[in-house]
Amino acid sequence: MPAVSAFDQFLWGQGRLEDAYRTFGAHANRQGTWFRVWAPRADAVSVIGDFNDWERARHPMKSVGSGMERFWEVYVRGARAGDKYKFSINRGDSWIDKSDPFGFEMEPPVEGGDAVQGLSGIISPSDFKWSDDAWMSKRKGPESLKEAVSIYEVHLGSWRRHEDGTFLTYLELAEPLADYVLEMGFTHVELMPVQEHPFYGSWGYQIVGPFAPTYRYGSPSDFKMLINHLHQKGIGVILDWVPAHFATDPQGLMEFDGEPLFEYEDPVMRHHPDWGTYVFDYSRPQVRNYLLSNALFWLDEYHIDGLRFDAVASMLYRDYSREDWTPNKFGGRENLDAMEMLKAINETVFSRFPSAMVIAEESTAWPGVSHPTYRGGLGFLYKWNMGWMHDTMQFFHEDPVHRKHHYHDFTFPLVYAWAENYMLSLSHDEVVHGKGSMFGKMPGDDWQKASNLRMMFGHMFGHPGKKLLFMGSEFGQGREWSHDRGLDWWLLDKDIHRGTQAWVKALNQVYRNSAALRNDTAGCFEWVDMSDLENAVASYIRLGQDENLLFVFNFTPVPRSGYLQGAPTIGKWRVLLSSDEVRFGGSGAGSSGDVLAKKGRLHNREAILSLDLPPLGVLILRKA
Repeated sequence: MPAVSAFDQFLWGQGRLEDAYRTFGAHANRQGTWFRVWAPRADAVSVIGDFNDWERARHPMKSVGSGMERFWEVYVRGARAGDKYKFSINRGDSWIDKSDPFGFEMEPPVEGGDAVQGLSGIISPSDFKWSDDAWMSKRKGPESLKEAVSIYEVHLGSWRRHEDGTFLTYLELAEPLADYVLEMGFTHVELMPVQEHPFYGSWGYQIVGPFAPTYRYGSPSDFKMLINHLHQKGIGVILDWVPAHFATDPQGLMEFDGEPLFEYEDPVMRHHPDWGTYVFDYSRPQVRNYLLSNALFWLDEYHIDGLRFDAVASMLYRDYSREDWTPNKFGGRENLDAMEMLKAINETVFSRFPSAMVIAEESTAWPGVSHPTYRGGLGFLYKWNMGWMHDTMQFFHEDPVHRKHHYHDFTFPLVYAWAENYMLSLSHDEVVHGKGSMFGKMPGDDWQKASNLRMMFGHMFGHPGKKLLFMGSEFGQGREWSHDRGLDWWLLDKDIHRGTQAWVKALNQVYRNSAALRNDTAGCFEWVDMSDLENAVASYIRLGQDENLLFVFNFTPVPRSGYLQGAPTIGKWRVLLSSDEVRFGGSGAGSSGDVLAKKGRLHNREAILSLDLPPLGVLILRKA
């Protein structure tokens, strides 16, 4: 590996060495391995590992560069891929052994020892042969704005487990996960973070090895095999990505060269009060470069199709969840450095990988999150619609007898539905920490809970925006999700849970086949009637170039026969789906087949349908 050029050193100092993971870390060749690490204020650095009996005197590293751009390097003949190593860093009178910030694989914990103690050599790109060219050449990226995007969010450690409670590996997950996602009609999976994390209970959101897939389910090559298999089945893979904070375990990034380096020096801003983690210091160009390079790494080396940026709001606001905070240079609460970094990452991603996705979990009304940077936005492709999630969950949580008093929760998200490129998310965050499961949030007995849940999913697919559903919700998991066990697949022996699963499958099929539902642009949605508070019935139309879909909701458990409903045109309308069909676990009530819209004026429409509305149900009709 050649010496790092002066220009690369300059780019690192400017935060623009995009492929920094090809420079830093451990890179093996036939004779040995190059090691490089950024530790600008260290007095000395050595690499220690299996190849030198962990003796720091054997391989001291050479200092390169100056100031905050200074790093250390050494070539160790005989160090091979698979050897474990750390960097031993001297500052003053003390030495501390650190994991490689660019380490590509983490060592499992030794019995009785600390978690993820060491690192192995690089996994060479030539070690794995991809066979997903067909997928990579046709994936949509920004073109997905015109397509169906239905995402199945998965935590790999608890989707399924062996009978003895042990994890399925990446290789064991590949076939059943792909087959299930394909059968259910989802277009993508979104994996909760797989980057190495010491504490399993953090679900991967408190990371110590940003460049390493967790050892818990297998090797880096095994993880590539999982992605490769999903791609061969036509399934996209989105990865949760955590640029906001990192774990404070001493072997990791914290005080890396003897004092704060990756984290803020300002003690007020350094610690994240919600998660007990350290916050990245976005004011340092090298830290911004580190995160930029990490984003590109997963897209490049692992063929990830998109990144969902976690906790973006906590990055944008300096006072996020804080009583004490330090303002920006203008005295404001906005984190100007984080803003510029997010823009730079999004611009670079789309420049390097035009068919990728970048998605923001941003929970506030920050303007222009999914607008292009040249229009003053942050440059994301999609933003999670947290407002829709909150209001919709609140509405369906209400007892049906009270829903007529809460219509604003049902209707208000349409006021801002086109302010961003939205993704409607019913994620893991809604089924943890005592919130209960989606099924458990619904009012009534089990039959009513299932009916309400199917109706809410019907509205999710009818509402403008891409879709995301957390695993287990698709069949009405009864218990709150726990990372310590697999999903309750045995519930599929019961009609209402098997029916809920069949309903989500049917909705995905209609969504993918309907131009009206795939069209999320302004003008794709019209209310037909939202004023029948007494009967708690509401209706809207999704508009496509060659088809219109009519959604009619009955929010009460009272069947309504011969209900008069305005329609845009006379003639036959076909009931595509009724959430109360027996195959979906319902009672079989409600209109089915073809119904005739007769000439007349109702709800400001030119035709009138007479419908039998099922209890706690939704009808989806299309002009025959």
